[in-house]
Amino acid sequence: MANDKKGQPLLEVEGLTISFNRYDRGWNKVDLEVIHFLDIEVFPGEILAVVGSSGSGKSLLAHSVLGILPGNANISGTMKYKGKTLTEKLRKKLRGHEIAFIPQSVDFLDPLMKVGAQAKGVKGTDEQMRRVFKRYGLDEKTADLYPFQLSGGMARRVLISTAVMQEPELIVADEPTPGLDLTMAMETLTHFREFADEGGGVLLITHDIDLALGVADRIAVFYAGTTVEVCAARDFQQGKDALRHPYSKAFLDALPQNDFRPIGGTQPYAGNLPEGCLFADRCPQRTEACGQDVPMRDLRGGKVRCAHAT
Repeated sequence: MANDKKGQPLLEVEGLTISFNRYDRGWNKVDLEVIHFLDIEVFPGEILAVVGSSGSGKSLLAHSVLGILPGNANISGTMKYKGKTLTEKLRKKLRGHEIAFIPQSVDFLDPLMKVGAQAKGVKGTDEQMRRVFKRYGLDEKTADLYPFQLSGGMARRVLISTAVMQEPELIVADEPTPGLDLTMAMETLTHFREFADEGGGVLLITHDIDLALGVADRIAVFYAGTTVEVCAARDFQQGKDALRHPYSKAFLDALPQNDFRPIGGTQPYAGNLPEGCLFADRCPQRTEACGQDVPMRDLRGGKVRCAHAT
């Protein structure tokens, strides 16, 4: 696992806010804010796993880092790579080279291009491709296939192979394991662990917290478009008493191997957010302080966005 003496982050996201221009029913143009003051850091030598329910903003974070949000997106906040602001020019230089992306959807594969050419990219060699394909259980003949000729699991493995082909320094993996059998999913995450142990950084976005806990150094918990807690992975393994935010504890309780208790209520809609803590309406510990703005703060070796966490 990563050393506690981390140094400068590979990736630093601070105060990220994302909204989208859209038209309401009266054809009035409005901004729908879906990410709110989100903060994360990924250090060399570590895997940061991002968890949370659907719609919490995990994939939008990945797309904003890569600069592939749609044209109607408005972004504010700070994103840095190795201390340098991630401008569009720098993103284009790094994307597919120093920063590799494993997208959630296999539709990112070009349907009109054989997968071998896509995996190699501009600088890859046939030998590199054969080596990486073998690592992920793909036959050499896979290179001559088109995406529509692949099974879902094969397409997923091609995406992973494409990402690691260029020997990046940072991997942004958005749900990389769906479609893989358990053995291949575990092997893929083990490869991420080896990559991090060699000094790389991994931003792992996942719903499968059980698999993530086996390889991650830290966990970032998202809720309704913001970060509510960042902690060591061991805190999740030790149980909810080691966690800080009520949502993190409820999230852990809801897992099948634990109490399997669903969280009452629903995640708030981005167009109708409550004042203050976004989890307050569902929190059994809410107080008047929860109705005020709640900043991230350091607590027990982690970070939490909660007025009453101790």
